[in-house]
Amino acid sequence: MLIPYQDLEPDTLNNLIESFILREGTDYGEQEIPLSKKTENVLQQLKEGSIVIQYSQLSESVTLIHKNQLAQQLNNN
Repeated sequence: MLIPYQDLEPDTLNNLIESFILREGTDYGEQEIPLSKKTENVLQQLKEGSIVIQYSQLSESVTLIHKNQLAQQLNNN
């Protein structure tokens, strides 16, 4: 089930975004990008719809997922 980002409290959304960033472990090259900037980038992607918030009833967890990864999951089921 997808959850609109607007439905989450700002602190909850921020914590979810930070968890996603830390889990991704993305390499941004030689220049370090501050967590605040990474958070802004992910929030922008949520607003654009390229990242969505997914709730799993099976694991009772919430995560951010790239829309193309979600499409792959749905195609594999």
